[in-house]
Amino acid sequence: MEAIIDYRGKTPKKTDSGIPLITAKIIKNGSIQATTEFIAEKHYDSWMRRGLPAKGDVVMTTEAPLGEVAQLDGRKVALAQRVITLRGKSELLDNTFLKYLLISEQVQHQLDGRATGTTVKGIKQSELRKIMLGLPPLEEQKAIARILGTLDDKIELNRQMNATLEAMAQALFKSWFVDFDPAIDNALAAGNLIPEPLQARADVREALGDQRKTLPEAIQNQFPDRFVFNDELGWVPEGWEVGTIGSVCSPTIGGLWGDDHQVAGSVPAICLRGVDMGTLREFGTASDAPIRFVKPSALSKRLFTESDLLIAGSGAGPCGRPLWCSSEMSGQFAIATIYSNFVKRVTATSPTVAIYLDRLLFSKYIDGSIQDFITGTSVPNLDLHGLLSGCRVVFPDQRALFLFESLQRANFKKLYSQESAVLVAIRDTLLPKLLSGELRVPDAERLTARVT
Repeated sequence: MEAIIDYRGKTPKKTDSGIPLITAKIIKNGSIQATTEFIAEKHYDSWMRRGLPAKGDVVMTTEAPLGEVAQLDGRKVALAQRVITLRGKSELLDNTFLKYLLISEQVQHQLDGRATGTTVKGIKQSELRKIMLGLPPLEEQKAIARILGTLDDKIELNRQMNATLEAMAQALFKSWFVDFDPAIDNALAAGNLIPEPLQARADVREALGDQRKTLPEAIQNQFPDRFVFNDELGWVPEGWEVGTIGSVCSPTIGGLWGDDHQVAGSVPAICLRGVDMGTLREFGTASDAPIRFVKPSALSKRLFTESDLLIAGSGAGPCGRPLWCSSEMSGQFAIATIYSNFVKRVTATSPTVAIYLDRLLFSKYIDGSIQDFITGTSVPNLDLHGLLSGCRVVFPDQRALFLFESLQRANFKKLYSQESAVLVAIRDTLLPKLLSGELRVPDAERLTARVT
């Protein structure tokens, strides 16, 4: 290594904005997730005295969890505890190759063997320095890094496209079912009364003129052109109802645990205990989900249907985050009813309603805040029954719901495309073969050219 930058033993003063702080919890699956913590610009130089990270440096978590790896892209960042930065000597080691080398089974096994601790494993810098790295010639390192990097670039592009699809779906949901734009437009066109609380939004729509006419006439006509007053939620489109979430869905009690080890006749199924719902939803992969084994007869009776909705209840990503069990998702992941209190499951009256509730909870456009139904401090826990019985929402009529369902199904088909899962599988298959020399670079290049 040319540099090993280690900030363990120090705690920076955090702020709401400023220089992004790279913490261990946002280094995941080979990349750096969205930054949620910062340090002040004025504190940067005094904090980063042990060394400044540079573009291409590899960061690795040293504890809780151990061995998660990512690469810096050149943005100015600060390093938190439990994160160590590695920079290879340029004449010996390509940094991108180093990233893939560190996530390989041969290095991860060494990290685990040199780690200390029982409930939480960590590695000292003195032990980290003893890790052995097998290095092919530098040009071959760069070629391997380029092949694997091309796959990762495609996976990241798909992730960004998924994020765009989610943003578009959220904007559509807000426009239709929170701001009531189509109903307001129809009321304006018919010359009907606009209630005072909706007048500001009506002024915005009216100012758009012809630009607000983005929906085909056949869709626009499916929305009401009048509003009625509801004692609980105020003015809502005529024909739409107000009720609790629990009035259209019910919780499913109990799950199928299965066995830790495969026995005769059992089959693997993804276990949703502690799974990050965001990973399933946003990245289209369940690679982190633990596997348990069940009998085929039990599995066939416990598979999710399209009327089911999973909700993160505790350790499974942010509390309240939903996941609709679309046929694309369940078909790709074969998720069975194997879960604990970390994941709540509710069954809606129909797939149409399940899709609406998924977007409602994901967008968090509900009466009050979903935080009202989360208890606990160190370990947040969702009060599902409180959410179902205490949260009152607007339910559109069937015409609007069916329209939204048709658009969302097309959206989910793209979100749960198997392309990213295939690319991840190819990358994870190529990695050990390229590192061991079992697969030569030209052969790998021909293979990846067909999928990228």
